[in-house]
Amino acid sequence: MLHALFFTFSLFSLALPLVYAATADQWRGRSIYQVIIDRYALPEGADPNQCPSGSRTWCGGTWNTLRENLDYIQDAGFTAVWISPVSQNYEGPTTAYGDPYHGYWIADATKLNSRFGTSDDLKALSADLHSRGMYLMIDVVVNDVMATSTTPDLSTYMFTEESQYHPYCVIDWSNATSEEQCWLGDTVVPLPDINTEDPTVVSAFGDWIQSLVQEYNIDGLRIDAAKHVNIDFWPVFCGKAGVFCIGEVFGSDVDDAALYQGPNSLDSILNYPMYNALVDAFTIPGTQNISAVADMIAQSKAKFKDPTLLGNFIENQDVPRWANLSVDPQTLYNAMVFNFMTDGIPIVYYGQEQGFSGNTDPYNREAMWPSKYANTTTYQLITTLNQFRNFLVNNTQWATTPMQLLTASPYGIATLKGDVVSIMTNIGSPPQNISVPVYTPYGASTALTNILTCQQWAVGSNGTIDGQYTLGGVPIILYPSDLLQNSGLCGNSDSAADSSKYISFAMPARRPVTSLLAVIPSLLGFLFCFL
Repeated sequence: MLHALFFTFSLFSLALPLVYAATADQWRGRSIYQVIIDRYALPEGADPNQCPSGSRTWCGGTWNTLRENLDYIQDAGFTAVWISPVSQNYEGPTTAYGDPYHGYWIADATKLNSRFGTSDDLKALSADLHSRGMYLMIDVVVNDVMATSTTPDLSTYMFTEESQYHPYCVIDWSNATSEEQCWLGDTVVPLPDINTEDPTVVSAFGDWIQSLVQEYNIDGLRIDAAKHVNIDFWPVFCGKAGVFCIGEVFGSDVDDAALYQGPNSLDSILNYPMYNALVDAFTIPGTQNISAVADMIAQSKAKFKDPTLLGNFIENQDVPRWANLSVDPQTLYNAMVFNFMTDGIPIVYYGQEQGFSGNTDPYNREAMWPSKYANTTTYQLITTLNQFRNFLVNNTQWATTPMQLLTASPYGIATLKGDVVSIMTNIGSPPQNISVPVYTPYGASTALTNILTCQQWAVGSNGTIDGQYTLGGVPIILYPSDLLQNSGLCGNSDSAADSSKYISFAMPARRPVTSLLAVIPSLLGFLFCFL
């Protein structure tokens, strides 16, 4: 009988689906490609001209079309994909601001958005990503729903009671409580603010996100409008999800942003303070204020719980494209090198690698397909950055090693993270007869390789390196030549089967015990039939 019991439990355990629940520590080493589902790829036979710039309606992208075009993302070396929200959106007449192609106008969070596909389609996308060793991050909205008046019919939403929403009010941006409880949007498209202090709301949201994560094997969550929700909601919500949570805390104030990372809030946030510093430092035209980045490095070290988990970006759906802010492509390359080679998780917004140049919403949400997914110079740079970063993550303690500021001058900044020296400049493409002297911890004559050009560098006396810009303001990434073995870079062999993909599989997490307990009575009943 004991043998029968063991055998039956063995069969039962094999029947349980695997659940991927990546931790913050596992996410630290990832690089993320962000996608707006509707705008990434079209189904076969669709009209490629149906989505001109500035379109505010659906263009036809789905979970399936993303899945069918994952090679482009994986071949660039990305190890995670962040997709726009999957929940049901507003389904009424087109508004003055268009249709909810972006996915953020939530109707009923517990239902899927049929515009993007079926439950099986989303599961297939998740399974395909995991088969490639990549993680799936899903955008979630819990702060609000979408309405067309300030007195909406609540029966169509996940929460149907008036007490489960905050009363309508206009946000006072100087008052934190008002930011949490008053409504985003406006009177044309108001966003009723959900009462996330209400215990019934907290419980229902927790049950929903736990179910969503488990059913679709989600590895991480990006939290929309995180600072507009009471901060004590997040540990409960993310605890129920059981996965990494990174929140949107829009604004340049580092003190305000730092409140949202830690055990009493979220695992991480998108690093808007550093984004603003990078814009100040690198864009042309611009203030060219490198000290803004140096100051933000110091503030981040002092104020954030763990800067190595912050989300590094220079584009997303809420800010102008970099090419809209800066006319010089070298400024893009230098800012991207900073994001990949310093503390934090690099995030690239779809189309960034194609030089998209839209301003604010909706022009920064262009269709991807007119680019023909070209192998651009920026795409090639990203591929090299990912290959090198993935090599470091999988073979050293680089990801957890805090960065150090080596030097900052009006023309550039140099950092050390692990054994990597990165030199970024803001001078742009034209050659200039200037240099950025950098003092490194390396001994004189140490052989270094610039992994972007494969040029050999020798360290000078007192550990000095000079970043020379007679050929223009290119970024420089230096690494000890003898440590590049098995990297696949600069003539070194690659121990991996595919030199463009250094990926590690997400570890399957155990399902909550309650899931097993729920089926034990039925299982025991089955067994007793044989007694």
